[in-house]
Amino acid sequence: MNSELLMIPGPVLLHSRVLKAMSRPMINHRSPEFAEVYGECIAILKEVFQTKNDVFVLSGSGTAGMEAAVSNVVDGDDVVTIVNGKFGERFKEIVALYGNPIPVEYEWGNPIELSDVEGALEKGASAVTMVHNETSVGMLNPAKEVGALAKKYDALFIMDGVSSIGGVDVPVDKWGVDIAIVGSQKCLAAPPGLAALAVSEKAWERMKAKSPYYLDLQAYRKYAAKELAQTPYTPAVSLFFGLHEALRMIKEEGMHERIERHRKCAEAVRKAMNAMDMQLFPRLNDVSAYSNTVTAVKMPEGITDKQLRGGMKKRGVLIAGGQAHLKDKIFRIGHMGNVSTKEILVTLEALESTLSELGVNAEGGVAAAKDALK
Repeated sequence: MNSELLMIPGPVLLHSRVLKAMSRPMINHRSPEFAEVYGECIAILKEVFQTKNDVFVLSGSGTAGMEAAVSNVVDGDDVVTIVNGKFGERFKEIVALYGNPIPVEYEWGNPIELSDVEGALEKGASAVTMVHNETSVGMLNPAKEVGALAKKYDALFIMDGVSSIGGVDVPVDKWGVDIAIVGSQKCLAAPPGLAALAVSEKAWERMKAKSPYYLDLQAYRKYAAKELAQTPYTPAVSLFFGLHEALRMIKEEGMHERIERHRKCAEAVRKAMNAMDMQLFPRLNDVSAYSNTVTAVKMPEGITDKQLRGGMKKRGVLIAGGQAHLKDKIFRIGHMGNVSTKEILVTLEALESTLSELGVNAEGGVAAAKDALK
């Protein structure tokens, strides 16, 4: 059994209850037993999404959810694609398969200028895509404001909430999100391999006549409405068992408490980095724009990714590096799902020890985090 502490931006550590649930005997996916599991998953997910819209769970990763969202409503249309990180780029690439992306692009980690988004929407785009929590750079994007612009120009707002929903306050309906996506392996603290979507009535009205086969949201709607709620194709039943238990744990904890826990853990990590004289990436004037589920930090000068993450791994803690052109330039600490004070402090202790071994004086992080976590 791997005893390493997983502190990456997903997959996350799974609670023993979730692991036990996944070991349940297999059942018929067209049975009352599965319908009960699926129905309760949907009911709790609606609370997590803060939505009255239809919610479905797909057997596929968050990227499958992104492609489902785009492919069901885009048919050669112009779509504004907001990009300031790795997953914004992924949205743009998906849109290019089904329509015409109108990129609103920035250097990774740079804040979005709403005037740029509005200028692009004025040209008559049918939709706008945006990543709410860009894990590649550790920042939140202005979903509420983009939702208001989408409404103003009668465009669908398609939002990747893969790594924010379940750990950050994301009122999907209030923000006017037409299709919102969450991944199972992030803040929901379930196993990877499932994606949930919340779909508005406005999005249903604009569904394509000819949808993709496996990711056909109209098929999901049809099968969910059956006497025994189900999915149109064979679902990953054991993953649903895990998701079901993870969602029950969310309900037990309470969304307000869960969001506050994520906020507090993120604040502790950021204060620790400041105390250790480590520079956060990106440098943001608005502290609220930093992610509460992952913190990105500039790599200390003279230290390589292999040295830092290798040293952490030697101490039993796994963190993430930078992606694409940010490789070797930043490292990332995930603090989402069931993460607690214990995991935060163990991670920071390992970081201090690793940096000290590499000749970097970075004391004070653990003490600062303890103060923040009181």
